[in-house]
Amino acid sequence: MESSAKLRYARLSAQKARLVVDLVRGRNVQDALTVLKYSPQKAAGIVSKLVASAVANAEQKGVSDVDRLFVKQIFVNQGPALKRFIPRAMGRASRIRKPTSHITVVLGLK
Repeated sequence: MESSAKLRYARLSAQKARLVVDLVRGRNVQDALTVLKYSPQKAAGIVSKLVASAVANAEQKGVSDVDRLFVKQIFVNQGPALKRFIPRAMGRASRIRKPTSHITVVLGLK
């Protein structure tokens, strides 16, 4: 049985989120949460909450043994970028891109 959780429009770049996601792919859920807890990146907290949400979804589906869950699939897709402008010298403006990403977690039973 599989359970999943998705986070859309997370306010961090997909490239930075993929670095954290690669740490937990294929791991047991408890190991994944421990690794994420001690990772200093901003994405680690976001992914940790998402994995915990996927575990809660598995419990709602009626998975009897939550300890056997592992991260079957986890991936990050690029979302739309918020485009903003900042004033610069001599009346010019520069564009600032604030990237977003979509993160998906799928848990499976071993």
